[in-house]
Amino acid sequence: MAKGVRRPTSRKRGHLEVFSYIRFQAARGKGMDIMTEAETIDNFSKIRENLKRASLAYYFMEVVGRTTHENETHREVFEYVLESMERLKEEKQLKKFRLGFVRRLVSLLGFWPEGKLLLDPDGFLEGVIERKLVTSRVGKRVLA
Repeated sequence: MAKGVRRPTSRKRGHLEVFSYIRFQAARGKGMDIMTEAETIDNFSKIRENLKRASLAYYFMEVVGRTTHENETHREVFEYVLESMERLKEEKQLKKFRLGFVRRLVSLLGFWPEGKLLLDPDGFLEGVIERKLVTSRVGKRVLA
């Protein structure tokens, strides 16, 4: 929890933006941990300035959120998402990049064998999470 972050004078406020890669410290609380410090490592402003890139970044975050469980450590997934966000800053072929992201992620998480061709990543992903993604409709329309 980031106490007081909504206050205009909060020093943490600017660091807790959508897509920001931050370093933070937290103190153990009675129920929840409390964020005490935050420092921005990369705010991915180039992604936030472009609607197509921002839509794709939201899609990435939803896919990761739906395919992983809270409090599970997935170092490989974290590094892959970070690498994908870096690539997204300059990537030209966004549609192809989106499908490649899903293919690699489901392989990293063990849902699909590494190196085996996945013809319908969207359909497979929806089967894994057993629902439709909210951002996929928006992403497909924006990337069309």
